[in-house]
Amino acid sequence: MDLASEAVRLRSAAEAKPLKLPVNRRVDDTHHAVTDDGLSVWFTIQISPHSRIQEALFERRDRMPSDAECQEWLAALIPSREAVEAAGLPGAHARRFELFERDPELEAPLA
Repeated sequence: MDLASEAVRLRSAAEAKPLKLPVNRRVDDTHHAVTDDGLSVWFTIQISPHSRIQEALFERRDRMPSDAECQEWLAALIPSREAVEAAGLPGAHARRFELFERDPELEAPLA
């Protein structure tokens, strides 16, 4: 599998079919890829009236995905931006990274 072309495919699928928050959280297989060595990669874009969330989930059946493989995919999926790893469950074989993009022009003023 060519990581760069698969990342482009996942990004295109996420852009074409973003999840609308808070109601549409159903993810289909166009947002999913499995590498030859068994790394499962999910990529979604979630949108709300005020923000956009890019989310990448990496999982393996036998172990936690390594920093190197997650960073390689993140560089291809979310270029020139730094996603933050979300807290996970102890002993889990999955890692989730998020990038929140807010539009201050659309947010209500603080009271």
